[in-house]
Amino acid sequence: MNKHCVALISLLLSACAVGPDYVAPKPNLPEQWHNSTKNSQALDAKALANWWTTFNDPQLSTLIEQSINGNFDLKKALARINEARARRGIAKADFYPKINSSGLVGETYNGNTDIRNPRYGLGLDASWEIDLFGRIARSVESTQATLEASEANYQDVMVSLIAEVALNYVQMRTSQAQFKVAEQNLQAQMEIYQLALWRWQSGLANKLDAEQALSSVEQLTAQLPTLKTNIAQNQHQIAVLLGVTPASLNAPLNNDKSIPRTDLKIAIGVPADVLRQRPDIKRAERELAAKTAQIGVATAELYPKLTLSGNIGLETIKASNLFTTAGLIDSLLGKLTFPIFNAGQIRENIAVQNAQQQQTLADYETTVLNALKDVENALVGIAQEQQRLQDLEQATATAQRAMSLAKTQYESGLTEFLNVQQTQRTLLSLQEQYVSSQGQLSTYIISLYKALGGGWKSLSLR
Repeated sequence: MNKHCVALISLLLSACAVGPDYVAPKPNLPEQWHNSTKNSQALDAKALANWWTTFNDPQLSTLIEQSINGNFDLKKALARINEARARRGIAKADFYPKINSSGLVGETYNGNTDIRNPRYGLGLDASWEIDLFGRIARSVESTQATLEASEANYQDVMVSLIAEVALNYVQMRTSQAQFKVAEQNLQAQMEIYQLALWRWQSGLANKLDAEQALSSVEQLTAQLPTLKTNIAQNQHQIAVLLGVTPASLNAPLNNDKSIPRTDLKIAIGVPADVLRQRPDIKRAERELAAKTAQIGVATAELYPKLTLSGNIGLETIKASNLFTTAGLIDSLLGKLTFPIFNAGQIRENIAVQNAQQQQTLADYETTVLNALKDVENALVGIAQEQQRLQDLEQATATAQRAMSLAKTQYESGLTEFLNVQQTQRTLLSLQEQYVSSQGQLSTYIISLYKALGGGWKSLSLR
């Protein structure tokens, strides 16, 4: 091995990467959830991956699987992964020499002798930047972190997508249940109207009772179009999430099904588990790593750059001699450049990269806090809505008995119609609230699964 090769290898081995080495932040987390329940269990990542199956609703499961295969936001996120992977490949290519080939066929002319000489040539040109201060290494480090951030973004889009499908499905089923309650109450109100009309026609009551009863019928009838609109809009949104035309799911989703319910014993773990599970936190952390590496890329511009360049070729005036040693030419050059004056541009760029890194760190810390907030909000919502649902169930049963009694007494002339009307309105309100509470409880459970980072699978499993 000649001395030039030894010197080059020694130079490469002594190369270092300037700029800060990335250290993942360690946020200050509470040891337990403030609103955790006695049913809390250790976080189970495998169970979270398919959390919607706990609702035991085959149609919901089918819709979610279809959304994973058809959603366009998810396809866009996958394309971003491919873009980030290609950018990493571009950055890695700077580690290697750039080689270009050339060829020429022509002639030269000497005006003094008036002679034209043919000229033939083939050659290879190469250049290679030696990464003395880690500019290329930091660039690769940054693009690798960006790739990992895009993978986490894909997983985060999947978490949001699955939750959105489930939420719209629950809202649709809630509206359908409210529509059914309204229809049942409309039928009951029609019976009361017929009773009031009969009593008026029989001279047992005045016309006001019949008119008030008819007004209640018309009010209930007016509620139905709004509920139909809500149902259709949820169906349209589900279709868009699945990547199909808006009205294509209306027929299959207009079946008679109840609001999805599930067991409240959800394994929520501790705050540190959510830090590891949620893909949006991982994305923010990887974006911070990418920005940190960019500081090194900018800092390396302060230091010298060593570029090796050379060429080897064949050049002759006879085509028959082109591939002989007579026409062989070669050269090898080492070029060292050092920035002397740039009006502070390099240092200002370093300052820009540092400021962007601080912004990304703040984004990461905000993401962590929002993740903790999401879990706490869902936990307190589940606990309070569960109690509200129990209270509404009892109140609805009491109102149902009161309504039966009021109707019987009015039919017998033992009470005024106003009591029947007020009792009917109370019952309708409680029934609507009870159905709404059922849907809201399922909504909080879905929100908790989303807050825990449930629903994503690794790309190797897709």
